[in-house]
Amino acid sequence: MEQRRLRNIFGQFASGVTVITCANHEGTPHGATVTAFTAVSLEPRLCQVTLTRTSKACGFLSGAPFAVNILAADQVDTALHFAGRPQTPGPVFEDGPTAPVLAGAAATLSCVPWREYDGGDHVIYIGEIVDAQCRDTAPLLFYRSTFHELGAPSASAAWNGSMDDPHSGWFDARTRFTPLHLDAAVN
Repeated sequence: MEQRRLRNIFGQFASGVTVITCANHEGTPHGATVTAFTAVSLEPRLCQVTLTRTSKACGFLSGAPFAVNILAADQVDTALHFAGRPQTPGPVFEDGPTAPVLAGAAATLSCVPWREYDGGDHVIYIGEIVDAQCRDTAPLLFYRSTFHELGAPSASAAWNGSMDDPHSGWFDARTRFTPLHLDAAVN
């Protein structure tokens, strides 16, 4: 399969936009725009970021603390800046609990290194989250190689919070159900 075709297929998956920040070997703040971010675990608190092996940031992250800055919808310029298209004025860094963080992010996860894995032409970094901050603002999205903002909620939004979630609803995670066809056979 052609690499471009596969990239286009991956682009069908809408994702949030993050900037992974860390300090370089001289202690100067550094960042990289990354859409390959995901939550991994609540206990322990883990998240994953995946960076291209050839990126500068990849050379700074091995065994180092980092922050995941989930960009706000108004931070397209910040995303472009850390994607290799410097913007003026540049982003504003602030001191974070583990690594430099970006001012104005929708949310920030401060991490210490937990594991690192080979991911082919990428490196997979798992960080243990030691601090998390969140603002009440919409996130920046990336879909089909273009930045987007959240639109109006879908018609299915009425089901959000329907209380059917095993972690918050009518049934807890230990509840077991008998399929109706088996229940009829027993009676």
